This record gives sequence, structure tokens and C-alpha cells, in this order.
Amino acid sequence: MAEGSRKVVIAALIGNLAIAVTKSVAAAFSGSSSMLSEAVHSFVDTGNELLLLYGLKRASRPPDAQHPFGYGRELYFWSFIVALLIFAIGSMVTLFEGVTHIVHPDPITKPIINYVVLGLSFLFEGGSWIIAFREFRRVQGKLSIRQAIRHSKDPPKFMVLLEDSAALLGILFALAGTWASTAIDPRFDGVASLGISALLAAISLILVRESKGLLIGEAAEPDLRHGVRDIVAGTPGVLAVHSLLTTHLAPNEVIAAISVDFDDDLDVAHLELIVDDMDTRVRVAHPKVVALFVKPQSTAGYDEAHRYRIGAPPEQESGG
Repeated sequence: MAEGSRKVVIAALIGNLAIAVTKSVAAAFSGSSSMLSEAVHSFVDTGNELLLLYGLKRASRPPDAQHPFGYGRELYFWSFIVALLIFAIGSMVTLFEGVTHIVHPDPITKPIINYVVLGLSFLFEGGSWIIAFREFRRVQGKLSIRQAIRHSKDPPKFMVLLEDSAALLGILFALAGTWASTAIDPRFDGVASLGISALLAAISLILVRESKGLLIGEAAEPDLRHGVRDIVAGTPGVLAVHSLLTTHLAPNEVIAAISVDFDDDLDVAHLELIVDDMDTRVRVAHPKVVALFVKPQSTAGYDEAHRYRIGAPPEQESGG
């Protein structure tokens, strides 16, 4: 999964950098506000891909004494920073440029340059979008795109897809703004910049929400939680399985803590063997689980402490 994410980010980085430079040259020659906004958009996306690559590299470092569970959440941190930058730089700069051009409109002198550059940019962005979409489809399954984004634990895949989608829509805005500016009123070029600004703000808010959830800590997907519970419940010597808490440290790293009522007749040596076997089978069946913490707890004690029905399904338990 990490290699797939890196491939998506690198493809987007190369495309965005080439497009950003081309758009900047076109904006300088044509004087187009929307083209300049698109150039800013592409430069921001380029910087974002660099930060995502940095986050992927930092997240791959092994655990150490200071960070015993590793550095996986660095990816979530840098994804959150990327989401903020899209709003702070991309959306705000294009908003300023749009308002300025509406108040002080300047006609586009060479619209043909805009049409050629934006057309080529659409092709390049489309290629990057196809790569991002294919990687996203691999983990989407039967979920809708919205559901897949909400459930995804791998930010680069859906972030690049959303960025590329915004870039394609932004190019269409710029094309419309260029045409309307030359055919109707020069201020439509600034209006197109406002549209691009609103688009970036919307994408930023979506990414901030998703990145924040991952940074705080999200539970593992239901299939994994149900699988862990089933393995533990089916272990000889286990009378009941109580709460199961899971959280993602990285896209492929989950820690799980479960409270279990064991047979009171088990001696310590036998109990250790059962827990070791339980841990091995969970890790084999669900390689994402990098640590399983088992808490022996009687059913009576659990019922008294939590005051709700024993054996409640995972979706009714706090924390997943």
C-alpha cells in the first residue's frame, strides 16, 4: 500500500510541476487572472505532493525508545498540513487575485495561449487523475467514493484523487473564464478565479476533516474488528469477550486492546500459552494488527464497570 501511495504522489508531483511552470508562463503573456490562479493552484499542489512524500518517508521509520509504536502517524500529520495549505495558500491567494481582477479588470491579450495551455494541462492532469483513481479503486471495493474516502486510512490516495479532481474542474473554470472575459466582460476572468478559490476551499475542508480524524485516531474497519473478536471468542478457555478497542497508527498498522473473561480453572502457565496462541492467530489472520493487548476481566466485573449488555456487537462499543 505504501508503494502504491508513493507512485500516485510521484505521478501527481511530476505532472503538477510541469503544468505549474507552463501556466505561469501563459499567465505572464496573456495577463489572465484565472490562468494565474490556476498556476498558483498547480504550485500549491506540487508543494503538497512534496510534503506527502516527506510524510511517507518519515512514517516508514522503525519504532525506537522514544516512539515505541513507530512513526506511522507522521503521515497523518503531514496530510493535515497539506489540507491546511490548500486553504491558506491556494484558496486565499486565488480569492485575492479574483477580487482584484474584478475591481480592476484587465483584458486578456492573448487568449489563444490560455486555450492551448489549459487544454494540454487538462490532458496531463487527466493522466495523473487516472493513476490516482486506479489506485483508489483497488481499496474502494463496493463502497461509494464518499464512503471509501470516509473509511480510508491511507490519506495520499484520496488526497491526490481529490486534488486532481479539483485541478480538472479548475481548468474548466479557467477555460470558461477566458472565453467569457474575451467575449462578454473582462471581469469574468476574476469571477473564474473566485470559482477556483471556492473549489479549493471546499476540497480543503473535506481533507481537513478526514485528516483530523486519522490524526486523532480512528478505529479499524469493521471486518478486522469482527475478525479479531471471532478469533478471541473461539479460543479454548475463553468464556466471554468484552470490549474491543482499536486504532490506526498508519494505513497498515493497527493496535488492538481486548478484555476477556477466561476460565477461572486455568493456571497461569496455561493462560500464557492461550494468550500467545491467540496473539499468533490474530496476527496471521490480520497482519495489520501490530500489537494485541489482552486484559483478563470477569463478566461480573465488566458488567458492573460498564453497565451495559455483555457481548454487545462491536459497533455498539465505544472506540470500535
